[in-house]
Amino acid sequence: MTGRYSEHDHEHYERPRRRTRPRTKDRPTYDDAVDARVVTVDRGRFTLLLDGRRVMAMKSRPLGRKGVVVGDHVRVVGDTSGADGSLARIVEVVERTTTLRRTADDDDPVERVIVSNADQLVVVTALADPEPRPRLIDRALVAAYDAGMAPLLCLTKADLADPETLLSTYRSLGVPWVVTQLKGEGAGDLTELRDRLRGRTSVLVGHSGVGKSTLVNALVPDAHREVGIVNAVTGRGRHTSTSAYLLELPDAEGWIIDTPGIRSFGLAHVQPENLIEAFPDLDEMTETCPRGCTHGGDEPECGLDEAIEAGEADPDRVESFRRLLAAREASSDW
Repeated sequence: MTGRYSEHDHEHYERPRRRTRPRTKDRPTYDDAVDARVVTVDRGRFTLLLDGRRVMAMKSRPLGRKGVVVGDHVRVVGDTSGADGSLARIVEVVERTTTLRRTADDDDPVERVIVSNADQLVVVTALADPEPRPRLIDRALVAAYDAGMAPLLCLTKADLADPETLLSTYRSLGVPWVVTQLKGEGAGDLTELRDRLRGRTSVLVGHSGVGKSTLVNALVPDAHREVGIVNAVTGRGRHTSTSAYLLELPDAEGWIIDTPGIRSFGLAHVQPENLIEAFPDLDEMTETCPRGCTHGGDEPECGLDEAIEAGEADPDRVESFRRLLAAREASSDW
């Protein structure tokens, strides 16, 4: 060793030990937290509605990977003034009453919560331009039943095609519907739709171009949702809404959630054998089914077939239910 270094100098160059305070078992109580509702989500920032004002917030670290979605009721601390540049913190997500989920496809194990705390799913479909896609309607109905939400079929552009052709397919399921049109007698009359939305939190889903944003702008005049057009070559609409958005109906008569147009509705999270529970009248007829029966059309000794033979079940309703089962098991490629 030279005079400059000694054999003990290396001890002074070791990585310094990490000095942190011991973790305490005491956790913040957030007694001063206030209630708010998530309006929309944009790149990790959450717009909240709190006492009639809009507040920007971020998710607090203790929430970890817990998702926060549109419709959530949350508890917030920090700067809740809503002033420009202010930022509050979401510290708790209140237990959800309902969650509307979908997956990218039927083989995707990752569930994506679209919205929460909604009690009605409004499936918006155009009767023409673009053409209706019954498979998407079926899948949306499956998701609604699985989430415990009431379904509503909203048919737009009735001035371009007769709604009866499509309605005949869903009448046996008992799904309520409303019909709207842009031209001709009764154009722009949304009285029946407003009656169906009153007092509820409703989610609007459907393909791009079917008229969701047009409906939203008519229902909530100051919504200013961008309206797109349908491609004349592909027959598909262009995405105009880029994120889900919660809006209050005038005169506090309810809430609606506008969602981006979808082209697939994966149902990997839905167990086919549980779908029958959404149809209590049919569920009663499956008590004699053998163990493991999915109640599909190819199941031997299914109680639904026995009920049809005995005249106790409506064959059209059973067939409609089995079509929903098939929609769950089919590919989500449109």
